[in-house]
Amino acid sequence: MGASQSKSDSEEVIFRSETPVQFSPNVVEQLSLRHASATPTPERQSTLDEHVRTRIQNEMMQLRKAEEEVQEEIRLALEKENLDREKAMAGQVKNGVGAGSVKSSAALSGDLEEIRSKITRFQTRKSLANYPELKASQEALVSCYKSHAMSSLDCWMEVVNFKNSVAQLEKEYFKTLQ
Repeated sequence: MGASQSKSDSEEVIFRSETPVQFSPNVVEQLSLRHASATPTPERQSTLDEHVRTRIQNEMMQLRKAEEEVQEEIRLALEKENLDREKAMAGQVKNGVGAGSVKSSAALSGDLEEIRSKITRFQTRKSLANYPELKASQEALVSCYKSHAMSSLDCWMEVVNFKNSVAQLEKEYFKTLQ
């Protein structure tokens, strides 16, 4: 049934035309020039160039996307590794192995806030605005030293007043601690 189609005909069929085929000299010259030069026509070359540019841009976009994905995977892996290391070190500290040498970021943040509040309290305590008698004796001492730059021993009375003010303030402070 289908065996006749799979057979190859060894006979060659040739068709002959009664009229001869003729080409114009321009066509023959163009074909011979095209055959002689391996470069394509400018229109064909621009089409090829555009196609190549498009493929290169597509490949670059795919490579950039792949690079971003790899960078994200690396970032996530490093983040996970750092968290695991931090947890392991925090576990060692809790078990007494590290003796406080490594803390988690949350613990460090808490310590930082505690230090900030201590600094704020220290700065408010350091302010002399709450102690007008001490501030007045300090200003008197400074102005005396400025006016008697060459004979600072003349300011002995202001020094005594300042020392007494400080001593009084210390007594009041120690009373609040008891």
